[in-house]
Amino acid sequence: MKIICIGRNYTAHIEELQNEKPTDPVVFIKPDSAVLPKEQDFYIPEFSNDIHYEVEVLVKIKKVGKHIQEKFAHKYYDEIGLGIDFTARDVQSKLKEKGLPWEKAKGFDGAAVIGEWLPVSNFTNVNDINFQLIKNEEVVQTGNTSLMLWKIDELIAYVSSYFMLKKGDIIFTGTPAGVGRIQPNDYLTGTLEGKKLFSLKIK
Repeated sequence: MKIICIGRNYTAHIEELQNEKPTDPVVFIKPDSAVLPKEQDFYIPEFSNDIHYEVEVLVKIKKVGKHIQEKFAHKYYDEIGLGIDFTARDVQSKLKEKGLPWEKAKGFDGAAVIGEWLPVSNFTNVNDINFQLIKNEEVVQTGNTSLMLWKIDELIAYVSSYFMLKKGDIIFTGTPAGVGRIQPNDYLTGTLEGKKLFSLKIK
């Protein structure tokens, strides 16, 4: 299994971090060791003082595909989920300043939260799905997949032109505005169309 992540896919998030709007999807990879085990708390790593949450809609690939045309992309997934791309923002900023890869800031142990999965058939339109991240009973991120610069099927077509997609691969589709720092004892909950798909405590 590989975790393929899309950066800068919501305009408001690009603006809040003062990043340049990309002309193509920004793609990076997390190792499978980044997946936070189910029911486990997230422990802030010692190498960072500025871990940020980034809630994202997830797509699970169900069969092998390469150079997938956008019009056929819907045939390669039948589950939608929700997760968190934890980011060591201080580490990432230093790496970006030097033009270096982001993996240390994005791919560390526990940096990928993967919640429960829902069948695509639950949704009338995958390009109109509401989702939220709640921190300590306060909504901190609200998004809708209609606001993606590149929609799910476009992402699958684009990514598959570089990487062969295999059964079980997961695509993190990008985060909306509202990212922020976590602190010990924070409690995070993610909802997709009002249904809770994950919750975890920060240690």
